[in-house]
Amino acid sequence: MQESASRPLNIVVLVKHVPDAQFDRHLSGPGHTLDRSESILSELDEYALEAALQLAEARGGQAAGNSVTALTMGPDAAVNAVKKALQIGAYRGVHVNDPALAGSDAAATSLVLAAALAQVGGPEGGPGIPDLVVTGMASTDGETSLVPAQLAERLQLAQVTFASELEVADDDGAAVVRARRNGDSYSETLEAPLPALVSVTDQANDPRYPNFKGIMAAKKKTITVLSLQDLGIEPSQVGLDGAWTTVAASAPRPARSAGTVITDDGDAGVRLVDFLAAQKLI
Repeated sequence: MQESASRPLNIVVLVKHVPDAQFDRHLSGPGHTLDRSESILSELDEYALEAALQLAEARGGQAAGNSVTALTMGPDAAVNAVKKALQIGAYRGVHVNDPALAGSDAAATSLVLAAALAQVGGPEGGPGIPDLVVTGMASTDGETSLVPAQLAERLQLAQVTFASELEVADDDGAAVVRARRNGDSYSETLEAPLPALVSVTDQANDPRYPNFKGIMAAKKKTITVLSLQDLGIEPSQVGLDGAWTTVAASAPRPARSAGTVITDDGDAGVRLVDFLAAQKLI
C-alpha cells in the first residue's frame, strides 16, 4: 500500500520486555509471576515499530513533524525494550515504572497504558490521544492479544486488528487508516477514521535492525519515566491486588519420558503396527 503525504502523524507504539525464548521460562513468587531476568524486546513488537516508522517516514519523518514514541510498562529492566526501540528508530520513549505494577494482568495493564497514552500521546509528548496506536498482534510471553482491544475500549478508539498491510490516507480532508487482514481463504481491507488503534502481524513487514548510527543516536533520545502517581492511578487498581485473574498454583512441566524403541528382530513391522494401534493412531 502507498502512503498519501499530508499532515504529520503522531504515533505511539507499545513495546514489551519479555523473556528470551532461547531460555526456559519460570514462574516465581507468591503470585506465580513470570521470571523476567533474561528478557528482550518482544519480537512481535518489532513489526509494530517498523510499521509506525514506515508511516512516519512516508510523510517526511521527524523533520516534517511526525512522531513515533515507544511506550512500555514494567520494572527497571523494561527500559531496555524502549532503548532497543530507540536504537531501531523510534523518536522518543516512555517507561511506566512503579513497584505496585508487579503482577498486573491484562486488565490492569490496559488501564495503565490507557492513562499513559492520554498523558503523553499528544504533540511533542504532551497530553492528548495519538493519531495512531500501533501494537504487535500479541506479546510473546502471555500471547493473549487482549490488551489492544481493551485499550481501544478504554480510549474509545476505532480498532483494527491483525493487519498484514497498513496505510494512512487523507480522504476529503479526513485522515483514515486502511489495513489488509488475511484469513485462511480470503483477504479483506478495513478502514477506520483516526484516531485509531491497530495491531499488526508478523507478515506486515521486515523489521529493520539497529545499526551503529542508530545505536549512537539513541543515547541522545529522551525517555520519560512515569509512576502511578503521575498517571492518577491507585496502587490497589493494579498488581496482584487489582488483577481480575489469579494463578492458583504452578509447577514445573514434567520431563519428557523416554520414547519406545523398537529393535528390528524380524518382526519390527508387526510390533510397530501393534504400538500404533495401542495408541489409537490407526
